[in-house]
Amino acid sequence: MTNTPSTHTFHLEPYDAHQLARLCGFLDGNLELIRSRLGVDIANRGNQFTITGDAAAARVAQHTLERLYLDAQHDQEISPDMVHLHLQTASTHDTPSAKEHGKHIAVRTQKSRIEPRGEHQRLYVERIRNHDVNFGIGPAGTGKTWLAVACAVEALEREQVERILLVRPAVEAGEKLGFLPGDLTEKIDPYLRPLYDALYEMLGYDQAIRLQEQNIIEVAPLAYMRGRTLNHSFIILDESQNTTSEQMKMFLTRIGFGSKAVITGDMTQVDLPRHQTSGLVQAINILDGEAGISITQFDSKDVVRHPLVQRIIEAYERYEQQQDSKD
Repeated sequence: MTNTPSTHTFHLEPYDAHQLARLCGFLDGNLELIRSRLGVDIANRGNQFTITGDAAAARVAQHTLERLYLDAQHDQEISPDMVHLHLQTASTHDTPSAKEHGKHIAVRTQKSRIEPRGEHQRLYVERIRNHDVNFGIGPAGTGKTWLAVACAVEALEREQVERILLVRPAVEAGEKLGFLPGDLTEKIDPYLRPLYDALYEMLGYDQAIRLQEQNIIEVAPLAYMRGRTLNHSFIILDESQNTTSEQMKMFLTRIGFGSKAVITGDMTQVDLPRHQTSGLVQAINILDGEAGISITQFDSKDVVRHPLVQRIIEAYERYEQQQDSKD
């Protein structure tokens, strides 16, 4: 039995022809993307839109168009990437009360305003603000590191912390550092590139470089943390699934007074030798339920990259479950 299609008409206010053109995109490409993703028909005459299709999908389409129309103000172009992100938000855990709540937990820096997308991202930001040690666990593309860096920049600009440390274990995915050209810094830098990219986006390139020169922001491999006590700092350990048990314990015990730590990782992407236990896996088992420590689990529905990424992750999860059932 199939649902009877419903038809809903609404207006986008205030009427602005240029704003509408940016919303619809070149040759109505943005509208076509919404149509194909949600399986609805969208027709418009000026600022009057009519959506025909499944009632739930029609509501998501209307919400997406309303949000994008707001974004189209002030000459902002609406790209297919933006349409995808709004569709992802509207179709995963997004309720009116959640959207209203999300307005109050947006991460604000001098250069940007980052609004968490989906319930897990909102919960993640809330927990980072309210706990001293936070784990963000889940697949690539769910915003774990991006939001952690945003929260760190926000805390620095509000003078809640004095410095930011961004840390990654230098574990290779099937390659050896020794075969790479250059000195140690040049060998390590490629592994820290995602953290640099997030910093440049949040602060701008010049400001990020200036703060690094002043040692207010430090980007370093995990091995450099040994023997240090980090007070009044916002510390992010990225790709933590590639820490050993000893490294994870070492990192967690570096945290000093007035500091906050965020540990991100994907337990399906461990590059350690097979016989070695991931420090992230062990830490989750040991610390789950401890006061002052939060653990946020993301899943494939939280992926905010190309829609194929979500389906690829889900396909791999199905394959792994089938393999486990055979063993």
